[in-house]
Amino acid sequence: MVRDAYFYAVPLLLAGLLMAWLTSPPWGTPAWLLAAFCLWFFRDPERVVPDTPGAIVSPADGKVTDVSRIAVNGAERLRISIFLNVFNVHVNRSPIGGVIRDVRYQKGKFLNAMGANTAEENEQNIVTVEGEGQTVVFKQIAGLIARRIVFYQKIGDPVARGERVGLIKFGSRVDVVMDAGVQPAVKVGDHVKGASSILAYANVRPELASASARSTSQGAR
Repeated sequence: MVRDAYFYAVPLLLAGLLMAWLTSPPWGTPAWLLAAFCLWFFRDPERVVPDTPGAIVSPADGKVTDVSRIAVNGAERLRISIFLNVFNVHVNRSPIGGVIRDVRYQKGKFLNAMGANTAEENEQNIVTVEGEGQTVVFKQIAGLIARRIVFYQKIGDPVARGERVGLIKFGSRVDVVMDAGVQPAVKVGDHVKGASSILAYANVRPELASASARSTSQGAR
């Protein structure tokens, strides 16, 4: 469980106790139910991370809402978008093993994360990971309800494939932007799990594939 759960649940539990003491126990029930929801929402299950060379795993649980080719600085890229509703696990994980090359927080709006323009307009954290013979960018995008994006690492930190790297609180979206040559392994409508579902496969040189297999065999932290 993510420790943030206690920041929300403990005050709600205390509020419920206070209401029950001042009035009667039934009046404390709504606060207790909200506390239980927070404890459940911030769950952080263990996942089995694939060790397939060149595999790009999902950074989040959710539903695939877009698989498309886009232009980034004049170059073609593959983008896969994942929508997280309030019932999904909201812990984010690194899609590949490597090094954090860039972290850029972009202020913006809090539109419905399902909207087509949210990838550009909404508040988001843009992370670039380089490793395994490729560069992958993933965006933690705030939604209509989500107002807080958490990212644990900093530029220069090493990460393993599937390692926990952050959290988006409540409904949100994650975009994964990859090289144009990768082969997508999911389609719109698929449901994926962070760290364990493979989004795409990249062509990796043999020597890099061997290094990748050694690093990912240790599993995500």
